[in-house]
Amino acid sequence: MSGPALTVDVVALAGAPPPHGVLLIQRANEPFAGAWALPGGFVEAGERVVAAASRELCEETAIESDALELLGVYDTPGRDPRGPTVSVVYVLRTAGELAVRGGDDAREARWFALDALPALAFDHAIVIADAVSFAARAPRS
Repeated sequence: MSGPALTVDVVALAGAPPPHGVLLIQRANEPFAGAWALPGGFVEAGERVVAAASRELCEETAIESDALELLGVYDTPGRDPRGPTVSVVYVLRTAGELAVRGGDDAREARWFALDALPALAFDHAIVIADAVSFAARAPRS
């Protein structure tokens, strides 16, 4: 029996409150090669979801952090052209833009102003909007 793939994404928001920037990676691989997206990827066998989120964030942006807050679960059919995917999304809040560099399957990592986002892969525009609302209403844990 096979079900949807399990993935993680991290919305890193800089400035608080309200945040003014979000960290994106430029995808090196299909789907959406060359497009901008949130750092993230597949959960490995035997790996806890939050550990996968921290790992992917570090591999793709060089940010090491365990201060991740759960945002939610995204499971809309069709959100990933590779097939059914469920993503557990975390938020990382930082006072300012941390130094980053693209790595692993990210060509580049860069901070973008929330009011000047590029076109985004997957459903990441919706996820970022939800994260900004979350950050505005939820005190840091």
